[in-house]
Amino acid sequence: MSKQQRKKQFYLLSLGCSKNTVDSESMAGLLGNAGFNGVSDPDDATVLIVNTCGFIESARQESIAALSELARAKGPNQMLIAAGCMAQRYGDEVAQWVPGIDGVIGTRRWMDIVPFVRRLRRRKHPQPIYHLPQEALTVGKDERGTLRASVQGSSAYLKISDGCRRPCAFCAIPQIKGTLVSRPFNTILAEAVNLQEAGVKELIIIAQDSTDYGHDLGIKNGLSKLLRQIVQVAPDIPWIRIMYAYPGYVTDELIETMATIPQIVNYLDIPLQHAHHETLKRMRRPANVEWVHRTVAKIRESIPDIAIRTTFIVGYPGETEEEFESLKQFVTNLKFDRVGAFPYSFEASTPSAEVSWQVSEEIKTARLEELMALQQSISLSRNQAQVGRTLPVLIEGFGDGVTVGRSYRDAPEIDGLVLVPGELPLGEIVPVEISGAMTYDLTGTPAGLNSSVEATIINLDSL
Repeated sequence: MSKQQRKKQFYLLSLGCSKNTVDSESMAGLLGNAGFNGVSDPDDATVLIVNTCGFIESARQESIAALSELARAKGPNQMLIAAGCMAQRYGDEVAQWVPGIDGVIGTRRWMDIVPFVRRLRRRKHPQPIYHLPQEALTVGKDERGTLRASVQGSSAYLKISDGCRRPCAFCAIPQIKGTLVSRPFNTILAEAVNLQEAGVKELIIIAQDSTDYGHDLGIKNGLSKLLRQIVQVAPDIPWIRIMYAYPGYVTDELIETMATIPQIVNYLDIPLQHAHHETLKRMRRPANVEWVHRTVAKIRESIPDIAIRTTFIVGYPGETEEEFESLKQFVTNLKFDRVGAFPYSFEASTPSAEVSWQVSEEIKTARLEELMALQQSISLSRNQAQVGRTLPVLIEGFGDGVTVGRSYRDAPEIDGLVLVPGELPLGEIVPVEISGAMTYDLTGTPAGLNSSVEATIINLDSL
């Protein structure tokens, strides 16, 4: 490889959530358009980029560890760039934490990655260069024509907005991303068409708050209107999944849209965070718990086989035993299909840090284990109700004689799997008769497959 060819190679490590992955893919796309080639081995690259996560302490430590490892191994002709959320939130502190960083570019300026790399190459001094403007140009204004999606196998995450205008007391996202900026309607539709042409089987709609889409554009019920247009321009994408719906903003129109359009899978993620009125008030979250009961009932009445996912924070500052018991009772009553729970992470720059009564780590851990043990029995029961049904399953992998896929009830990486004996066609949605249920996963056998598809039956219980 010539020196000039190696100069045009980059290594990009993406950390954090799917929204961060989209930003990473967008940066990679811009670099590719500028003649750079992505490589999987950092030793082969001259440009090293870590798209960091800075949401909670554990994520920051992971980002710092990744940057430190690259910094220690960095050669004289390599440059190391810290990008993304942690870079935006902590600025020049990042280069102080990790000696050897050459540049810091925030999440609000990912689209400037190519000129930033060129600027770093022209520098005449060893000090890091920072590119951290406060104005958010991450969406809508200046994307430089790059696709705002991340394709993972037969699925694609499509980001419809960035930033957040919600006042949640525990969350640093508005500090990192800025306020809500919705992407242009027509741009999103064009990207959906491109993804359809690429053969994507599942389109996953993501944002910090997907139900807030269009608010800044003056569009009421923007998400519902966007979904109706997507299915018109991309009718051959069989699954469309909605993530990150904000409590109080799951409207009747959105429910009707989901209930009447077959492409939109019967799955909804609503991060509730808690269920006690006083805890929610301290969180600066919607505190009308009765709305949740009414809306969940309305959703289940309109979409009987809906799978509802939510997340909760345990050990939030000031959470009493009574408040935690209220959360447990709420989970028992509502019987969500999927629940993610997390201990509260202290964030010094957020309003929650000012609450004097911080719950001990021991209590947080105990409550987390107690809540998840409760949910496991509910999850198992919800899974057992699927036995005997034939579900469409998106096939994602094969190994040790078992095919692995997901039904509409499971979002990638965070929910369960469907295990099927034999080898089924990768990237296809096939019918599977569900024959067994575990706490998080299902097992089944192929149903009604074309005779050209062979499946060697094995005993899943032996695995």
